[in-house]
Amino acid sequence: MKKVMVNMIEDFADINGIRLCYEVRGRGKPVFLVHGFGSKKESWMAQFNPLSKHFKVIRYDCRGSGKSERPNNPYSMDLFVEDLKGLMDFLKIKTAHFIGFSLGGTILQNFVLKYPEKVDKLILISSIAKIPEGGGPEAYIKSRLEGLELLKKDPEAAFWNSTILGFYYQFRKKMVDDPKRKFYGLWSAKDLLDYFITDPPTPQDIKNLAHALKTQNTFDKLHEIKHNTLILAASHDRLVPKSVMLEIHEQIPNSLFKVIDKAGHEYLKSKAPIVNKIIIDFLND
Repeated sequence: MKKVMVNMIEDFADINGIRLCYEVRGRGKPVFLVHGFGSKKESWMAQFNPLSKHFKVIRYDCRGSGKSERPNNPYSMDLFVEDLKGLMDFLKIKTAHFIGFSLGGTILQNFVLKYPEKVDKLILISSIAKIPEGGGPEAYIKSRLEGLELLKKDPEAAFWNSTILGFYYQFRKKMVDDPKRKFYGLWSAKDLLDYFITDPPTPQDIKNLAHALKTQNTFDKLHEIKHNTLILAASHDRLVPKSVMLEIHEQIPNSLFKVIDKAGHEYLKSKAPIVNKIIIDFLND
């Protein structure tokens, strides 16, 4: 494994035959942040700095995302698991807390089941344990591919379209009314737009990621997770309804279930102070 330094924060590691981009900030107990589908490490813009005041926080671009390499082959959950394991080994971290959002939470379900000894506390945020009965993720994948087509023609329109599904309507109105407004001093809609148009996924990336998502099924093994686990859901999440997260909570013995009110799928940003306090309190308890 070879390390290539880029600047004081962002580095690259050669792991499992590819280059993964990662960032480390803060001191203390290590906490890994694992991002969602077709996203990248900067999606944690509302958590990275606040959490780094309490912990050593590591965020990284999964394969097929951001500045990490994007090999053109179908991905699997086990491949993502081994990438994370490889990054831990590279950084010489034996155990850590883990926080996963959406697909990241799904990856972590597989990770903790395969490597339980490496996990201290676990936080699953709006992730699935299995594909819903009667339908796969095809509709969502189709919408992501359509969004990439619009991104080529009109990046701003593509961005604002994506916020309709991601944000609670009252909060989205605030974003539209003042795109430069810094919410909680952490991020603005303008920041989110810049994030959205920088290093976006390609259609092939989406298809490779989707292959892993289609094979996800940890539901019947969730009872094996004995770690203290925080399950977070949003009241108005149309991508991963709170009922899905409640089912996961009911399967994991030592889990705590919390619902963030008046929030959509992107509540890590829209409800950042509340979410961050819940996370910090849970990890410090």
